Amino acid sequence: MAPTPSVESLKERYEAAGQGQVFKFWADLNPEQQSTFSGQLNALDVERVNRVWKKAVDSEQALASASAADEEITPLPDDAFDTILGAPDKEKEWREVGIKAVADGRVGVLLMAGGQGTRLGSSDPKGCYDIGLPSHKSLFQYQAERIARLQTVAEEEQGKSKGFVIIPWYVMTSGPTRKPTVAYFEKNNYFGLDKKNVIFFEQGTLPCLTMDGKILLQSKGEVAVAPDGNGGLYAALRSPLSPDNTTHNVLGDLEQRGITFVHAYCVDNCLVRVADPVFLGYSISKQADCAAKVVRKTVPTESVGVVALKGGKFSVVEYSEISKEQSERRDSGGELAFRAANIANHFYTTDFLKRVESFEAEMAFHIARKKIPHVDLDSGEFVKPAKPNGMKLELFVFDVFPYAQHMKVLEVERKEEFSPLKNAPGTGSDDPETSRADLLAQQKRFLQAAGATLDNGVEIEVSPLVSYAGEGLQSVKGQQYSRSGLVETVEELDALK
Repeated sequence: MAPTPSVESLKERYEAAGQGQVFKFWADLNPEQQSTFSGQLNALDVERVNRVWKKAVDSEQALASASAADEEITPLPDDAFDTILGAPDKEKEWREVGIKAVADGRVGVLLMAGGQGTRLGSSDPKGCYDIGLPSHKSLFQYQAERIARLQTVAEEEQGKSKGFVIIPWYVMTSGPTRKPTVAYFEKNNYFGLDKKNVIFFEQGTLPCLTMDGKILLQSKGEVAVAPDGNGGLYAALRSPLSPDNTTHNVLGDLEQRGITFVHAYCVDNCLVRVADPVFLGYSISKQADCAAKVVRKTVPTESVGVVALKGGKFSVVEYSEISKEQSERRDSGGELAFRAANIANHFYTTDFLKRVESFEAEMAFHIARKKIPHVDLDSGEFVKPAKPNGMKLELFVFDVFPYAQHMKVLEVERKEEFSPLKNAPGTGSDDPETSRADLLAQQKRFLQAAGATLDNGVEIEVSPLVSYAGEGLQSVKGQQYSRSGLVETVEELDALK
């Protein structure tokens, strides 16, 4: 370990970086507070903070003055885009490739789970949220059980012994959600998964800054920090797994396990197909190093970002960046030209994730101007501003798209794969009620596709342990169900006739 620098050398370093103001109240701190504060300051790469701030400001100004040609927005090229809509043969072919990769132990899963359920009226991590299903299973439990079921499906279809197939699950938390997330998994015995295959790691943070790039203080002995955005995922993969485990990181674990393909997604989508073999198989077949799963934009005015080309490079283009004419443009098939709605659902090769470090400095952080509570340097008082007084800097997970060498995009059916949980109960869209309804409607379709009929109003929750995506339900053919309920095994369906 490197020796801890003296306070004087630390002060010199911060003053040389133009950030000496953080020591303004040093004399007011007791020895224990000074020790804690110097630890935080020593761990912070203040020179990088300055570089990130300057790059973000310069990039924002460059965008504002960019020529139309530099930022021309064009639809995805045909050779980079495909769809499973109306293409069951392709879907089946890609699924076989993906299932084989899963069975061969080459697939890992990255879950972005740093958010809290604040908008939902909960202070718990969002993944702990119960959307009101008969089972009262949380988002975390549903995703864990999908992993467990897919491991079984891969074993059965590829002739592997029981327990042979492992899909490691890398769960990215934030500072505030790490402890409660780990505690929730432990309390629930990891939902039946092997603890050693569930790896927690933490999203990074950056200091909150004044409008002219000066670090703000949360207290006289603490820097104000904020998460560095879901795009902080990439740097977090290289960071130590925890303060107690400084010799291991996610990239090292992927390599050690022989994982070559990674599926990444956000926690708040109740329909997410974790380690989706179809998406994996598509991406592998197309030799993608990075890929995005998208859903079809419903109407020109839908306020979603779309995957498109910007200045000739793959990007997520926000709704506000597209003109009315562009949003309404149709292609030769009569579909919206800009229809690939981004759902934060990605494929990567492990090699690509390693390569991010080589271009990370080129990616400009996005500036969010916010009201940031802080200690006033003049009065020493804690201030809660009434208007934006500073900035938080964040990367987005899709900021790597322009750097992919073989970027591909796969369109899937929205009603089967995307129902985000964003809003408070009773909002009417993207809320717990819509999540519950969308999930139960899908499970009804699974049963009907297998040949069952359900009486009007009957709702049957089919555990992910029974079926990952509609498979394994052959025995319901010709059966009629008149009662609602929850089934954890196929046999339990008999009680609902």
